Amino acid sequence: MWIDSHCHLDDERLKPDIVQVVAQAHAAGVEKLVSISTRMKTAPALIELVTPFENVFCTVGTHPHQAGEEPDVSAQQIIALTNHPKVVGIGEAGLDYFYDNAPPAVQEKVFVAHIEAARETKLPLVIHARAADEHMIEILTRETGKGAFPALLHCFSSGQKLADCGVELGCYFSLSGICTFPKSTELRDIVTKLPHDKIIVETDSPYLAPAPYRGKLNEPAFVVHTGEFMAQFYSKTPQEFATLTTQNFYRLFNSVPHPNPCG
Repeated sequence: MWIDSHCHLDDERLKPDIVQVVAQAHAAGVEKLVSISTRMKTAPALIELVTPFENVFCTVGTHPHQAGEEPDVSAQQIIALTNHPKVVGIGEAGLDYFYDNAPPAVQEKVFVAHIEAARETKLPLVIHARAADEHMIEILTRETGKGAFPALLHCFSSGQKLADCGVELGCYFSLSGICTFPKSTELRDIVTKLPHDKIIVETDSPYLAPAPYRGKLNEPAFVVHTGEFMAQFYSKTPQEFATLTTQNFYRLFNSVPHPNPCG
């Protein structure tokens, strides 16, 4: 069984068909799904959306693209939403300098608020990092020095330096459909050298559909294709890689009910 650690079920391309999308994921062998928040103002609606589904959970937070919309979000505001049993993580938050959707200083301010919330709650922080490796390294190093917090570098597609920093700080890394793209040779070389006990998988659906679905609408069921494709690079069978990444997921997202608590 696989787990889609990162999808966006409240996206308008998936939300209208959410019952079918979740059912198709389960039919494909996806055990659990985590729907990721992008705006604090819509986080309560996201919680309500996933509540009817036994094996679907969510996070709360502000994406760096929306940091300019919510520049004053505080750690306490984030923490206040984490008491709900469906909330199993914080974010996604971080830095994205590929797009100019919010000033770097605003992105950093919002990101640090999420780090503070993760540090206090011990819930994993889902980190978005794009075209901002040096600043991300600086912030993660500085903030970890103030006190450790569980963290996941989601949809990892950054360079070796950020990978090395993440390993040193004990971060987890999630593999997305990007890893299956023919031109992702360098990325696959980086991620296959990461500690195997820190690797999980995701779709980031409806974005980044893996081969052979590239260019089509992505959905949680497709995490199976990413996992099966990447298994070979870790010298594991698909079943072994599914077991590995699922165990890693439950270790990081430790508030998600484990079907086998002794496993």
